[in-house]
Amino acid sequence: MTDTMKQIGQDFWRIDGEFRLGGIVNLGTQASLIRLEDGDFVFLDSYTLSDRTKARVDALTDGGKRLQAIINLHPFHTLHCEWMHSAYPDAALYGTARHLRELPGLPWQDQRCESGVLSEAFGEDLDFTIPAGVPLVCEDESVHFSSVLALHRKSGTIHVDDTLVYLDRRFPLSLVPMVRRVDFHPTLAKALEPCAGAAEDFREWAISLGIDWSGARRIAAAHHGVRELEPEEFPQLIGEALGRVKAVLDAHRAEHD
Repeated sequence: MTDTMKQIGQDFWRIDGEFRLGGIVNLGTQASLIRLEDGDFVFLDSYTLSDRTKARVDALTDGGKRLQAIINLHPFHTLHCEWMHSAYPDAALYGTARHLRELPGLPWQDQRCESGVLSEAFGEDLDFTIPAGVPLVCEDESVHFSSVLALHRKSGTIHVDDTLVYLDRRFPLSLVPMVRRVDFHPTLAKALEPCAGAAEDFREWAISLGIDWSGARRIAAAHHGVRELEPEEFPQLIGEALGRVKAVLDAHRAEHD
C-alpha cells in the first residue's frame, strides 16, 4: 500500500490512499484523521497505513492512546477495516449494517452509523447526514451511491465517499466532463428508491445539504479529490450538480409518481 498524509484544514489530516481497479488502475481512496476539541482523535474511514504514515499518526495520537474511534462511513468500503482495528484495537469501531454483516468477527459498536449514534457521540465536532430517496445499501451491490457524509465544523471540511464526486487531474480514467467538477455519483438513477416521492426526497435533501453546510471550506472526496471552496460556494455547486441530474429525477418521477 502507498499513501500520503497531509493536513488540509485546522485539526484535519487527509490520508490519500491507493485502490487499484483490477490491480492496475489506481482509483484512489481516503481516510481522514480529525482532532476533536477535547484533544482526542477520530478516523473517518479505514486505510492500511504505510509505516511512515502510521508513525505520523502515532506521533499525533500518543501511540494511538488518544484515538477515540474509527468511524466507517461507506458501507462498501470494507477492505481496510480489519487492519485498522488491529493497528488501533482500543479505538471504538463504528460501522454501518453492511460492515457488521460482512465483518462479524470485529468488535463493532452495537449501534450502526445510520442509527443516529454518530451525532450523539461526536456532535460537538461533526455533523452527519445520509441522502434521502436512496437506500444506504442498494440491492444491486454494484451501486455504491449512498454513504454517511460528515462535516468537521472547525475546519469546514466535508468528508464524503462516492455520494459527491470530485476528481482532480490525477484521476486515471478519461471522464473528462467530470474532472474538476463537483457532481453526484453517476449511479443515482439506479440508486433511487423505486417508489413515488423518492426523486423529490433526494432533491430536497440535496438542497438542504447546500443550505445547512453552506459555510463549508473544502470537500474531501474519496477518489483523488480535495476541492477548496470559496465562501458560500458550496450551495452553488450543489445547485449545479442538481441541475445536471434533473433528467434523472424527472425520468424517475415520470415512472413512479
